[in-house]
Amino acid sequence: MIETIRPLSIEELRAAVAGAAERAIPLEILGRGSKRELGHPVEAQAVIDMSRLAGIQLYEPDELVLKAGAGTSLAEIEAVIAQRGQILAFEPPDLAPLYGGAAGSGSIGGAIACNLGGPRRLKAGAARDHFLGFAAVSGRGEVFKAGGRVVKNVTGYDLPKLLAGSHGTLAAMTEITVRVHPAPETTRTLMLVGLGDARAIEAMAVALGSPHEISGAAHLPAGEAGLSAVDRVAETGGGVTALRVEGPPASVSYRVGALAAWLQQFGVQTLILEPAESATFWREIRDVSSFAASRLDPRMPLWRISVAPSEAPRVVAAIQSARPGARHLYDWGGGLIWLALPHAPDAHAALVRGALQGQDGAPAGHATLIRAELAVRRSVPVFEPEAPALAALSRRVKASFDPLAILNRGRMG
Repeated sequence: MIETIRPLSIEELRAAVAGAAERAIPLEILGRGSKRELGHPVEAQAVIDMSRLAGIQLYEPDELVLKAGAGTSLAEIEAVIAQRGQILAFEPPDLAPLYGGAAGSGSIGGAIACNLGGPRRLKAGAARDHFLGFAAVSGRGEVFKAGGRVVKNVTGYDLPKLLAGSHGTLAAMTEITVRVHPAPETTRTLMLVGLGDARAIEAMAVALGSPHEISGAAHLPAGEAGLSAVDRVAETGGGVTALRVEGPPASVSYRVGALAAWLQQFGVQTLILEPAESATFWREIRDVSSFAASRLDPRMPLWRISVAPSEAPRVVAAIQSARPGARHLYDWGGGLIWLALPHAPDAHAALVRGALQGQDGAPAGHATLIRAELAVRRSVPVFEPEAPALAALSRRVKASFDPLAILNRGRMG
């Protein structure tokens, strides 16, 4: 039976990791386990469960900064800062339901370690852009800290940027410091109804190039729109192209009206979602709710594809022509494609990555296999294969933090 260690302090964690390093025992690092199936299967003989290293340690609303144990649930953090009219601007998604888990079970450490951001990324940036500092234990069993409580409090190497997206393979973080932001006073969403993929991408590009400050741009084909919990979206009977506008009420009202006039050239019906409806809709986009395990055969591989928006319709069309059962939606103005495909032993990896090749042979983006069966994740490159020079650099970085590769061994390939 695999031993599970639940440290209560950074010293207990240090002792556990140092002991494992002495015996070359590989460890699986878990926040709360909500995204345990993201990445390659981990080769581990023991588990470090970080859920007891939890709790908000510092919160200064006036300074827009919060520090919490890495195992602190995002739900707890968001509830606390909401009381002071603040948010995590990078809009971390709750991916637990994609894997059949309970909503709201993810941790701040897991969100940062996976560098997860939601629809507001096109305006606010990625999770790493809001990650100010941390304390952690390296694979050598050494405690170290980096960053601070303000953006400019960085000397030497900017290690928070390095650990964000490392999936727990470089160090086990014990505390996380992030920047918080004032919540928008109100939110409304302008929707264009009935556009096909290519025209929808064009409309989002026009909206994002307008002076009306869009904080979310997504497109759902008819099948995905019909699954929305927002009745007025589900009842449209067609695809919906959604543009989120946030800010003071008077500004939002003006900008939504001006944006609707700006987009009259697309000649389709428009729909405006009020604040409550908007909150529900963008939560669905953030969490990719229509692809949750309860709604979709969990054997269906789910891909997350980053691509130039202008290339997105071509990529999707190439895949769907070969696999007509594919389902998809677009976020980030078309720069992010969520794509679910029929079950296959190789998760259609060659098809997906082949579709990303541009006419000049250079890749137009990269693809990550977000969900697949265990056997598939063992045999298929989950993350985009790195170029040889970059892979060599990654190995050197890994060796400097975790020379015996005991932390989440195998997770990133």
